[in-house]
Amino acid sequence: MAASKKAVLGPLVGAVDQGTSSTRFLVFNSKTAELLSHHQVEIKQEFPREGWVEQDPKEILHSVYECIEKTCEKLGQLNIDISNIKAIGVSNQRETTVVWDKLTGEPLYNAVVWLDLRTQSTVESLSKRIPGNNNFVKSKTGLPLSTYFSAVKLRWLLDNVKKVQKAVEEKRALFGTIDSWLIWSLTGGVNGGVHCTDVTNASRTMLFNIHSLEWDKQLCEFFGIPMEILPNVRSSSEIYGLMKAGALEGVPISGCLGDQSAALVGQMCFQNGQAKNTYGTGCFLLCNTGHKCVFSDHGLLTTVAYKLGRDKPVYYALEGSVAIAGAVIRWLRDNLGIIKTSEEIEKLAKEVGTSYGCYFVPAFSGLYAPYWEPSARGIICGLTQFTNKCHIAFAALEAVCFQTREILDAMNRDCGIPLSHLQVDGGMTIFIPLNSQMKPSMPETTALGAAMAAGAAEGVGVWSLEPEDLSAVTMERFEPQINAEESEIRYSTWKKAVMKSMGWVTTQSPESGDPSIFCSLPLGFFIVSSMVMLIGARYISG
Repeated sequence: MAASKKAVLGPLVGAVDQGTSSTRFLVFNSKTAELLSHHQVEIKQEFPREGWVEQDPKEILHSVYECIEKTCEKLGQLNIDISNIKAIGVSNQRETTVVWDKLTGEPLYNAVVWLDLRTQSTVESLSKRIPGNNNFVKSKTGLPLSTYFSAVKLRWLLDNVKKVQKAVEEKRALFGTIDSWLIWSLTGGVNGGVHCTDVTNASRTMLFNIHSLEWDKQLCEFFGIPMEILPNVRSSSEIYGLMKAGALEGVPISGCLGDQSAALVGQMCFQNGQAKNTYGTGCFLLCNTGHKCVFSDHGLLTTVAYKLGRDKPVYYALEGSVAIAGAVIRWLRDNLGIIKTSEEIEKLAKEVGTSYGCYFVPAFSGLYAPYWEPSARGIICGLTQFTNKCHIAFAALEAVCFQTREILDAMNRDCGIPLSHLQVDGGMTIFIPLNSQMKPSMPETTALGAAMAAGAAEGVGVWSLEPEDLSAVTMERFEPQINAEESEIRYSTWKKAVMKSMGWVTTQSPESGDPSIFCSLPLGFFIVSSMVMLIGARYISG
């Protein structure tokens, strides 16, 4: 029997979308932006101590290879010729920090995830060295000094991991965010892998000058980071190297954007004042500010939005960053067990249609924008005997809306002109309570942005970014379903809960310290302590 003829669809572009919760590989038609096939693998997160969040860099890399192979198999089943894939883009969770050995290709420690809080004492000691009248860190990077960004995570690794210290001394160490680790590995690793990053990811390290678009010597000296371990900084759209293994061997990797910048491109927010909000593990609202760095007075970040070519201009954005959005659903599933799948939360919330006075502040990693308050911790308050898991589910979803409202208010105050609408994307947009905005009918805008950057790169040229050639994004529009007065009452009550969440943790708290301290205490300590607590409780109650 004659072999079936492969479908001809024109040039295709692939995109690696490596997020905090999962890895995906997606393939698009470059002429229509149609998603043809994809595969997804969930990624484990490790929590070795309170406030610590890690991932295995090798697991992340293997998940990328798996997703590429499985997607190519699916394309084959659809009779689509994978030789039509002309380029690959990379989009990634930002700030997450990896150090590896360039001679062996082995990571020297787990990836320290952007949500990780272990560096709070480092942040506090560094902040004392910044003059009050000259915050050169913020003026050069657009970022507040925070556990969120890569520089302090790298500083911790240099201070605490002997393997990292030794490799740096012996000139074997390479540092990178997830994009750098993946591109280096995919382009050959120890056999000539390309050690690079793009301007959007570099701008999240706190080591990069967003004005000169270079690693900054003063910042590196301030954080004590040797500049020779840093990747080369490239534009977001150019050929970095070729795939050296797997089904797509020989295909150029030619696009690289941090996930939130990729979503901004995928939503086609190319004009000054256009904004998008992505609901993923966290929640990130970006507003394009054009060629101008706009500095916030209301807790927002100034960041690089994209630079789509070596000779193309850089664009900047204002960003409101929320640490916990979709992660709260995973927490309800994995930690509390009140749902078995993430999709069940919508069913629970619909059963009651309100939180009945229950409010949830998911400050698991402190509070990001607009507060930047690392001492905060998650709280659920307003509980009564009537409260059940349905109310908690609704309160969890509503908390994401309230957090969005906070950063949207800050954005409006900084920009001076209120946003008339907000384009949204991300996994959480399937849940009804969030849909009071404008959502694209094809929700994979993060991967789409990476694919657009890759396809448009010089030497690839299969995806035009000229306004007249861009496919129009079909939008669904959603309006608020609650009256303004009730919305204001609920929002103001939630703000009271936010205030209650602050001040729970200090760097001296035993909860965030070394757990081995408790192992070293004698048994008598615990017996006496327990007796004191019991006697105290009896005295108070009697």
